[in-house]
Amino acid sequence: MTLRRRLVLVTVALAVAVSTVIGAGSIIALASIQRSAIDHQLQYATNRAQRSVEQQGPNGPGLDIARPSGQAAGTLTAYFLNGDVVVGSVIDNAGDLGRLSSDVVRPLGTVTVDGRAHTVDLGGDLGRYRVTAAPVGPAVLVVGLPMTPVYESVGKLLVVVLVVTVLALLAASAVAALAVRRSLRPLDRVAETASAVARTPLDRSDVLDGVRVPDTDPRTEVGRVGTAFNRMLGHIGAALQARERSEQQVRQFVADASHELRTPLASVRGYAELTRRMGGDLPQDVVYAMGRIESESIRMTSMVEDLLLLARLDEGREVQFAEVDLTGLVLDAVNDAHAASPAHAIAVDVPDEPVVVPGDAARLHQVVVNLVTNARTHTLEGTRITVGLTPVGAGAGGGVDLTVRDDGQGIDPAFVPKLFERFARADSSRSRSAGSTGLGLAIVDAVVQAHGGSVTVTSEPGDTVFTVHLRAVRPGAGGAADARDAVASDT
Repeated sequence: MTLRRRLVLVTVALAVAVSTVIGAGSIIALASIQRSAIDHQLQYATNRAQRSVEQQGPNGPGLDIARPSGQAAGTLTAYFLNGDVVVGSVIDNAGDLGRLSSDVVRPLGTVTVDGRAHTVDLGGDLGRYRVTAAPVGPAVLVVGLPMTPVYESVGKLLVVVLVVTVLALLAASAVAALAVRRSLRPLDRVAETASAVARTPLDRSDVLDGVRVPDTDPRTEVGRVGTAFNRMLGHIGAALQARERSEQQVRQFVADASHELRTPLASVRGYAELTRRMGGDLPQDVVYAMGRIESESIRMTSMVEDLLLLARLDEGREVQFAEVDLTGLVLDAVNDAHAASPAHAIAVDVPDEPVVVPGDAARLHQVVVNLVTNARTHTLEGTRITVGLTPVGAGAGGGVDLTVRDDGQGIDPAFVPKLFERFARADSSRSRSAGSTGLGLAIVDAVVQAHGGSVTVTSEPGDTVFTVHLRAVRPGAGGAADARDAVASDT
C-alpha cells in the first residue's frame, strides 16, 4: 500500500473514530437528559395522583384516580390494595381516560416502593414506561410516563448523526486525499528524479548534469531528503568524472605506449631476422635463440597493435564507414582459415546475393577473422566450424546476423559473462593448441559496438555460437539513404 493511501486511510479512520465518539456521546447524553426530564415529570405526576387519591375519601379510588388536573397524555396510574389491582388507567393522546385490564397492570405490582423511578416493559401498545411506586395509606399507588418520546428523539438523533457522519466522512476523505496529494507532491518529485537517475546509464560523466531535486527546503523533511539526494548526485557525478579522467589517462597511456613500442619491436624483430639469416656463421643455439626472439617479437607486435586499436576505438576513431560486401569478407576469412588450419572443417552458409552493410571493411574483416581464429584456437582438430550470414528484417530496423558456430567442447558457463573482457582467458574450458593474448574477442566487441551492433554467445558442449548483429544503416542515421549520404560525405 502506498504512503498516500495509508495517510488517507489513517485520516479517514480518525474521522470515523471521532465521529463515532461524538455521535455516541450525543445520543447517550440526549437519552440521559430526557430520562431525567421524565423522572422530574413523573415525580410531579405522582404527587398529583397521591393528592387525588387522598381526596377520594373512604370510598376508595375510582376511575378518576388517573385524571387529576395537570396530568399529561400517556400518564399511567394503577392502585394496588394488598397486592391486588383495584384500578388501572391511562390517558390516551386525545386526552380520554381508558381503563387497563388487570393482566396489563399486574406487572406494576412488583415495582419497589422506594420513591425512585424504574423502567418497566408493559408490552403491547404501551411499551416501556418509567414508573414509580408511592404508599397511599394501606395501598400502593403506581404512576408512570411513557418512554416513547425518549426513544423517538434518540432514533431521530441517531439518523441525523449517521447522515452527518457519512457526509463528513466523504468530505474528510476528499479533503484528506487532496491535502495528502499536495503534501506529498515534493516527495513525488524526489521519486521521479530517483527514477530518472535509475534509468540513466552512468557511462558518461555528464549524464547527471542538471538532474537535481527542485525541493530543498531545509524546514521540511522532504526538503532535507531532497538536499541529501542532490548532494549524493553531486558525489556520484564527481566520481564519474574522476573515473572518466582515470580511464582517459589509462587509454592515452596504452595508446602512447603501444605507439612508442612499435618502433623498438620492429627493430628487435629486424635484427633478430637478420641475425638468424646469418646462421651459417653462428652456433646452433644462438640461431635458435634468435628465432625465438623473432617469433616473440612478432607476437608482442600483434599484441601492441591490438592494444593500440582498442585504445583508438575507445576514443571513437579507427572506423571509416563505407558500403562493405560482408559476403566477400566472410569468404576471404574462411579461405585464409583453410590455409592456416587445414585440420578443421570450415564451411560457409551465405545467401546467393551479396550482403552489403555500411561499415569499415578492414575492421569488419578483423571481426570475422578473430571469431574464426577463436574457434580454431580453442577447439580440437577435426572440429566443424560454420560461418553464416542471415539478413534480418528490412529498412532502418533490419540488419544482418553473422554467426560462427562450432561443435567443440563448449565454454565454461561461469566464464561466459566475462568472455569479451580484455585479457580474458578460459584455458581450462576449451583446449588450446596455440597461444592467445585474450584481446581477440575484446576487439570484436569494440568494433561491433563502434558499428552500432551487438555480439552475443551461446554455448553448450557440441554447440557454441557467436552471433554478431550489424545494423543495415550507419549508427545515428535515419535510413539506408542517409547512410549512403553519410558514407559519400565521409569518402
